Amino acid sequence: MVVTDKSRRRSKEEPTSPTSPLAPFPPPPPADSRSRAPEFYGFVAWAVTYLLFVLYFLWAILPDEWIVWLGVSWYPNREWALLVPAWTIVVVLLTYFIYFSMTIRGTPAFSDISTYTDSRGQYPDVSGPNPYLAYAQPNAVPEAYDLPIGLVNRVLYDDNSRTR
Repeated sequence: MVVTDKSRRRSKEEPTSPTSPLAPFPPPPPADSRSRAPEFYGFVAWAVTYLLFVLYFLWAILPDEWIVWLGVSWYPNREWALLVPAWTIVVVLLTYFIYFSMTIRGTPAFSDISTYTDSRGQYPDVSGPNPYLAYAQPNAVPEAYDLPIGLVNRVLYDDNSRTR
C-alpha cells in the first residue's frame, strides 16, 4: 500500500475510520492552555533550599575568622547548628506521639455501642412493645435494620426469649 501526501495529510486532519485507520502517533499535544509558572516556582524553591543549606553548612563549619573576613559582623551562636536539627527531630517525634495518643483517646470503649454501630444505623420505632421480638420466630424474615447486640445475643443464646 502506497501512502501519498494527500492520505497522510488527510489522516492528520480527519478522525480515524475504516477507510483511514491510521492515527497520527504520537497524538498531537493539546493546546498550551496551562501556565508553566509552577515549574519555575519549583525550580526557585529547589535552588533557594540548596543555597540555604550550603550557607547553614558553611556557618556551622567555618572558623570565626573566615566568616568575619567575608564581611559578616553578626551571626547566631554555633550551638544552634546542633540545636535546630535536634529540636526538629524531637518535634517530629512528638507530633507522631500526639496523633497516636489522640487516636487512642478517641477510640470508644469495648462496652460502648458505637464500637459496633454508627450514628447512621436505622432503628424502628420502639415506643410500644419490643419490635424485635417478632423476628425471633424461626420462620420470620426480618426487615433490614441494625440490631442491637444485646438483642442478638438474647435471641441466639437465651432460651427464655423463644417462649415469648
